[in-house]
Amino acid sequence: MKKQELGIYIHIPFCKRKCYYCDFISYTNKCNEIPKYIESLNQEIEEFDFSNYQITSVYIGGGTPSYIDSKYIKQILNKIYEKVNCKDAEITIELNPGTVTVKKLKEYKKEGVNRLSIGLQSTNNKLLQNIGRIHTYEEFLSTYKLAKEVGFKNINVDLMLGLPNQTIRDLKESLDKIIKLNPNHISVYSLIVEEGTIIEKLLSEGKITLPKEEQERRMYWYVKNTLELNGYNHYEISNFSKAGKESRHNLNCWNQEEYIGFGVGANSYINNIRFSNTKSIEEYIKNIANNCKEKNIKIEEKQSLQDKKNEFMLLGFRKIEGVKISKFKEKFIENPIFLYKESLNKLEKEGLINIDLNNIKLTNKGLDLANIVFAEFI
Repeated sequence: MKKQELGIYIHIPFCKRKCYYCDFISYTNKCNEIPKYIESLNQEIEEFDFSNYQITSVYIGGGTPSYIDSKYIKQILNKIYEKVNCKDAEITIELNPGTVTVKKLKEYKKEGVNRLSIGLQSTNNKLLQNIGRIHTYEEFLSTYKLAKEVGFKNINVDLMLGLPNQTIRDLKESLDKIIKLNPNHISVYSLIVEEGTIIEKLLSEGKITLPKEEQERRMYWYVKNTLELNGYNHYEISNFSKAGKESRHNLNCWNQEEYIGFGVGANSYINNIRFSNTKSIEEYIKNIANNCKEKNIKIEEKQSLQDKKNEFMLLGFRKIEGVKISKFKEKFIENPIFLYKESLNKLEKEGLINIDLNNIKLTNKGLDLANIVFAEFI
């Protein structure tokens, strides 16, 4: 009997300093909790039944996973390997320049990490300061060079657009420099101002200004066109890769495949149920220590069949290839063209989607107005 494919997400919530735009679950003042936290996380992994699953990806995110001692990453991965075979899995760890050493990189590689995701965001040091990053472009270059020397071939670089005081010229310089490094994967995210972040406070006080929406969209299209001209496949709204180097972790999410999250605030999707762990590190550690792991879990959604169909459409539109009609039929029996006839006709008339024999996908206009498309399936 074929095993169900499963992705694993590990959340490391510790950081040297919180970036001004960050609203992720992360802490800069709880380093004394690291040993207890890793012990709790390993206990959570130990208690999960992997017997019916084939692991496709392991993603260690944060926070800043490279901030903590590499011995803890080793412990986590060894615990996973004790429980389940990860032989053919993509195993990724997020790094921030300024928190990485040769020792850490060598340890990661030795323990089976085969993909790095490096948070650069910009090659302009002034812009990095404006968003609270702890590193310089030069430190990123050093980290990237060390990673290559240690033997990592599959590397993602994160860039951001729409930053305070960022210009098209700034973005062009960043892209030119990164393209010359030739990473296999580049993720490009627009800055989103989240409630309660330092960026929101600075913006409300008039201390910073952001590019106007029209300028931000020009930045996006410049990135898309430039990366495609340089051999990168635009496979998801924010992600570009060399052929065959798409992120399995990303595609697991957009293809509505199952994944299990371990650690504080980690999200999971199993058996049509979306659930998450508590956002309190103290509660997380206490409940696991008291054998009350279930108290950490909050059910976010129990999907009906219709919910699942709607979500499959929404997630599919994040991929540049769009929703594969044959995949929808295979999964749900029905034809999405008929099931969503009214919505699809409306979106097509508005020029937001294209429909052909195989796919339903966003147009160029739809890429700019994707939220309007998504709203039809919420």
